[in-house]
Parts: sequence; C-alpha cells; structure tokens
Amino acid sequence: MLYPRASFRGAAKLIATVSIVAMTSMALASAPATFPDAQASDPAKLGWMAGSPPSVDRTVRFEDGSYFQFPAMRWSVSNFRQLMPTINVSRGLGAPVPLETVLRKDIDEISFVPLGAKAPMTWEQSLAATYTDGIVVMHRGKVVYERYFGVLKPDGQHAAMSVTKSVVGTLGAMLVAEGRIDAGKRVAEYVPELTDSAFGGATVRQVLDMTTGLKYSEDYADPNAEVWAHAKAGNPLPKPKGYDGPRSYYEFLQTVQLQGEHGKAFAYKTVNTDVLGWVIARATGRNVAQLLSEKIWSRLGAEQDAYFTVDSIGTPFAGGGLNTGLRDLARFGEMLRTGGRFNGQQIVPVEVIDDIRGGADKQAFAKAGYALLKDWSYRSMWWVTNKAGGAFMARGVHGQRIYVDPKAEMVIVRYASHPVASNSANDPVTLPAFDALAEFLNRKEHP
Repeated sequence: MLYPRASFRGAAKLIATVSIVAMTSMALASAPATFPDAQASDPAKLGWMAGSPPSVDRTVRFEDGSYFQFPAMRWSVSNFRQLMPTINVSRGLGAPVPLETVLRKDIDEISFVPLGAKAPMTWEQSLAATYTDGIVVMHRGKVVYERYFGVLKPDGQHAAMSVTKSVVGTLGAMLVAEGRIDAGKRVAEYVPELTDSAFGGATVRQVLDMTTGLKYSEDYADPNAEVWAHAKAGNPLPKPKGYDGPRSYYEFLQTVQLQGEHGKAFAYKTVNTDVLGWVIARATGRNVAQLLSEKIWSRLGAEQDAYFTVDSIGTPFAGGGLNTGLRDLARFGEMLRTGGRFNGQQIVPVEVIDDIRGGADKQAFAKAGYALLKDWSYRSMWWVTNKAGGAFMARGVHGQRIYVDPKAEMVIVRYASHPVASNSANDPVTLPAFDALAEFLNRKEHP
C-alpha cells in the first residue's frame, strides 16, 4: 500500500517535485512515524512498476508525487530517468577501466556499537538498518566489498541526492585552482543577474563553503519556507493557472534575499550549489553536466553515463540532481583518495584535494549545531572530519554517501533509500560503522 501524507496529492501539482529538496520535505513533513523495515519495503519484492502495465496499486507517477511516497520511493531513486526530464553526463567513447576485485566475506561480521545504543551491530546488519540499496568498499585500490539490494543492480543508476553538491563543489574548486574562477571575487562579477540578490555581495569562496547569509529556510514543516518556492521554480511540469513566480532555477536564485552577514557562519542551503552551478556555466560556457563529463567522467574509465535531473529549460539541478552507477561513484572516490590521480592521469589537481582535506573554519561550522559532527568543517561542499587521517565525506539525504579515508586507504560509497531524509537518521549507525571498517581493514593488513 501507499503510505498517506497530509494533502500530498492535492498539493503535488502546485509544487515542484523535481527538486530533491522538495522530495525530502515531503518525507519529513508528513511521513508516518514508523516504517516497514528494509526487507518488508524491498521494492523488488513488492513489485513496484512491474508488469505491462503495472497494477494500479504498484504504479508510481511523477505528476502526482506518488513516486516519492515511501515505500514506492525505494523504486524511484533507482529509476528517476523513467519519470522526469534529464541531461546526460557522457562517460566518453573509450573502454571502461576494470576495477580490481578481491571480495572479503569477513567484513559482514565486523561488530560495532551504534551511537546512543548499548547493543552491538554487525556490518551486515547495518546495511538493512540504513535501507542500503548498494554499497562498494575499496581498499588500497581494490574492491573488497560490493552488494546490491532491491531494484538497484551493478548496471543501474541511483540518485546521489546532495552528494551531487560535493561533485559540483569539486568542479568549482578545480576551476579555482586553474585560475578560471577567482574565489575571492563577488558572485555578481560572474553573474550580474544576481547583483540585487543576497548572492551579489557574496564571494565565490563563501558560496563554496556555504557561509552565505541568506533569507532561505529549508524547514520542510513550514509551508511558507523558501524551499517550496525553489521547488516550484524547478518543477519542469507546466505551472498552474495564475502562477506568476519564478519558472526556473536561474529565475528563483535572483529572488533570494540577504539575512545576516556573509562569511560569519556555516549554514547548509542547497541554493548555494545552484549558484555555483551558474557561476561555473558563466565561467566556462558549459553547464555542470557537460563540464563533469569533460573534466572527470570521461577520464575515469567509467562504466556508465551519469545524468542530472533538470528544470523546465534544461538547467541541471546542481544542488541534488546527479544520478550515477555505484561502481563509477567508487571510481570517483578512489580518484580523490589518490590525490586526484586515476586511470594513469591527473584528473583533479592535487592542491584541490589537499585544500579539501585541510578543512575550513571549525568555529563557523559549529554555529550550525551538528551535535554528531563535533570539530568537523565544510570546504568546497565537502564535509571534512578534521581527523588526523584527513577523512572527508559527501552526504546526501536518505543515506547517500562517499567516504574517503586517506589514512585507512579506504573509500566507501553507498546508495540508500532510508524513509527518513535527515542524515541524523543514518549517522548514529554510519559513523561508527565506517570507523570500525577502517580499523578492521588496517588491522588485517598490519596485525
């Protein structure tokens, strides 16, 4: 059955459901307090969109918002291209570069205690607890663990959600290192249309590190929060009669107003990445999908094209619209672990990786109040642990992760479809699980 949400269907045609932020808000604002577990909500077993045509009670549609109701969303996150307009990220024409694979069965038995819990949990149990759709672990350049669940397959693609921000942030940091973007310049110098918005007086660096002062709320329970206006603007479907608001991401960004002062505190807001995408497009003449293909995806030896969801004029959703194959995301993470070098070439300048690993202002980050991320910081749209080993992470709602641990020589990429969007639902399991795996792999290699 579909799990009901307050006024969801009535509102779906009036709001933008293409924005991953909007999808998230629906889950948080009106989802039930309890959910079927990973096995009971398995989209393959439940038969979502199976058949020609699928049965009425197993059909999901973009236009009415049913595609992101739990548990149907567990099918949707692996099939967005079937439901909404997208733009391709080409892998190029060369042959894929194989990943050396030496799978280890002993990883499943790793034991750790989740934060706030008393009883231990195994690594294998953690996958179900986080509604994992697929996970790949690389250690010293080899795939040592790989599993898929539900409808995600090795040759399938999955929504990266806000992991997208870190990928786009990497592109922005690369352009800064190349001198094509000056991080100290004001955004308005690249995009004059934003002069009168909150972003006009912000520097590109403040956008990259999300220390902008914006009147922009991502409080999903508030129907008047700006996140809803952003979502409406990004919706590729025809606007309802009488609608006179922004009709694209570009138009919406021009309406965001200043609140507070730039550069004083970290505040995670998706629109920063959309602005970075606009700056990138102006500086290079290429949108983020095209540039990602040219500078990274076509050089990784990727197995599959990736893609972005887009608004009504084809603008890629830089804040959360990327979809990729899991193994290709592992290639991307491994490239970052090895100092930007992969497939026999330097893809990302090493100074970009070093700068991200070095983190940013921890005091500015602390003002955001992330209780489980003490002493972390945020640099070029990456979450930086500031641990001695230099680990950093890309994080997306519903459980998406890239975790790069240079000291442990380990990369973890995970796609998931947790019914709760907030990272706080995953972190108590994910953070100690990743630490336990790093310790286990190093102990096995260095007894």
